[in-house]
Amino acid sequence: MFVRLQGQRTRGEAVGVTETGTETEAALPLQTSRISAVRGFARWPAPESPKDEGKALRSRVRRRAHAELVVDADRPDAVTAVEESNHGRLTELTPIRVGRMAATPFAFLRGSAGLMAYDLARTPTTGIRTQICGDAHAANFGLYGDARGGLVIDLNDFDETVHGPWEWDLKRLAASLVLAGREAGADEDTCRQAAQDAAGAYRRTMRLLARLPVLDAWNAIADEELVSHTDAHDLLGTLERVSEKARANTSGRFAAKSTETADGGGRRFVDAPPVLRRIPDAEAAAVAASLEHYLTTLSEDRLPLLGRYAVHDVAFRVVGTGSVGTRSYVVLLLDHRGEPLVLQVKEARPSALLPHLATAGHPVPEAEHEGRRVVLGQKRMQVVSDILLGWTSVDGRPYQVRQFRNRKGSVDPAALAADQIDDYARMTGALLARAHSHSADPRLISGYCGKNEELDEAIAAFAVAYADRTEADHAELVAAVRSGRIAGEMGV
Repeated sequence: MFVRLQGQRTRGEAVGVTETGTETEAALPLQTSRISAVRGFARWPAPESPKDEGKALRSRVRRRAHAELVVDADRPDAVTAVEESNHGRLTELTPIRVGRMAATPFAFLRGSAGLMAYDLARTPTTGIRTQICGDAHAANFGLYGDARGGLVIDLNDFDETVHGPWEWDLKRLAASLVLAGREAGADEDTCRQAAQDAAGAYRRTMRLLARLPVLDAWNAIADEELVSHTDAHDLLGTLERVSEKARANTSGRFAAKSTETADGGGRRFVDAPPVLRRIPDAEAAAVAASLEHYLTTLSEDRLPLLGRYAVHDVAFRVVGTGSVGTRSYVVLLLDHRGEPLVLQVKEARPSALLPHLATAGHPVPEAEHEGRRVVLGQKRMQVVSDILLGWTSVDGRPYQVRQFRNRKGSVDPAALAADQIDDYARMTGALLARAHSHSADPRLISGYCGKNEELDEAIAAFAVAYADRTEADHAELVAAVRSGRIAGEMGV
């Protein structure tokens, strides 16, 4: 089944969606008005109900089947999977990545999207595809600044984004909540309930969106309504503290800590190894030159804004858990008053999900440019995105470009109190449904999910089983680090 867009025609018309979101060739039937059907718009009247179509899928894939987790004999062991995912990364940084993944089972999950995709490819799916995050674990939701200085909460990491099964994102979120809850010291019932609450919030939110007019659904659940919508009142204090920190997390603050006055005026980055380091002039010049192409990927109304900044310096900066070892730069821009704006130029590797989607019967066309894939996927899923998102290439490698320290903040799900983890689960489940509904008709997914808790319970059962599997994988990695089979630097 093809990705269903808002208003997309229904099954039986041979209309698909490419990686870029454009439709494939298909005959357009005439409508019952004086205006013929127009490509890219819906037909009137719709020949069949997406909700009924979703319901019909239950006969092929029962909702309870989503509890299944089958670990086959050919599954790579945890250490082999980590070693394979390190291919193409900077070898001097892979011990840092391994060390971060070895810290806790939750950290291992964060760095092993490809291994989980291997497992998910062997689980049932409905065939409904949407733009998925590909790495929708509980720590990949957070706050960031919008164009007018406000704060938005949404998914905020899209390195693995592709068109794929909506179930994969939901199962990854649910499993991560169990692991985060265990790390926080919550009892097993609480952890399982958090996973079930995330699935329940996803299902109820999708049902709400299915009942609304299309434009209302597209913009539904504003951030100020999110707490009430998900009954997450116990999180209010935590969200307020995170918001306060996020407002101070700016380019100016980063530059004040990470730069010094340069000869001849301006500023330059200072070494702070291993996280931040200066780079050779030729490398810095190549990154800076790549920004000319980056400008061509932006909306033209953004160009006068960036045209008022001068490029002053470039440095290498290590980021993330799963991203460690990829090439990532920070670029210091200064305006006429010397006020900074910092851009991140981050290598965009092919999605770790790609080979596993093909195994599951969901092949995805090769991306035209991996940075473009990330940026377009992010824009498809978020309600509001960074106004400076774009892409470029440096020495033939694809990169995404975005603002760095754009008032970003996040809740650490592994540090939440036991009475908050379920609130956070409902909030993230609702946000995931909202993100998926932008590229798949919510009526279709809602029709499948239904009104009762059968799906929620199945997802929770899968989440607990997968959390157990991840703990075993993590233990295997820790043992390999201790034995010297694989190098890992802890605490970096």
